[in-house]
Amino acid sequence: MFRALRYSLQAAIALLFVALIGYFSDSPPYIYHDARMALVKLSFSHASQRAVECRRRSAEELAQLAPNMRIAMDCPRQRVVARVELYLDEKLLFAGDMPPGGIAGDGAGSVYQRFVVLPGRYLVTARLRDSARSEGFDYENSKLVELRSRQNFVVDFRAETGGFQFF
Repeated sequence: MFRALRYSLQAAIALLFVALIGYFSDSPPYIYHDARMALVKLSFSHASQRAVECRRRSAEELAQLAPNMRIAMDCPRQRVVARVELYLDEKLLFAGDMPPGGIAGDGAGSVYQRFVVLPGRYLVTARLRDSARSEGFDYENSKLVELRSRQNFVVDFRAETGGFQFF
């Protein structure tokens, strides 16, 4: 008698546990953004140019180095801070710096920003400065897009394909 009560109580607790997991796996619903709006995402990682140009070591400098350290080119690892700007119809949506990653400041910088906007036709312009220059931009691209409600529009950057890409 006691054994049957114990098994039925264990089954009831297990069923309650399964029911809770089932409920929370789908509820409450997560709303990413208003269904009447569109979403613009600026998301990419990029390694900017080196802060200091590489230089060729002289024969005297190479002779002073240990044999396993004799590399003709001296290239400091640090990279410049990249500057990113995103415009929607010439209205500044985002402007920020991407500091290089890594302990030595030699890795890629990253940016991830989301913007909820009204659906409609927009001129999207993205700019990136990844060099030591103080003004202007090294990469710039614009595209006229028609954003629909519930659309996710992504602005990406790939230097190997020429710069900004829009999806």
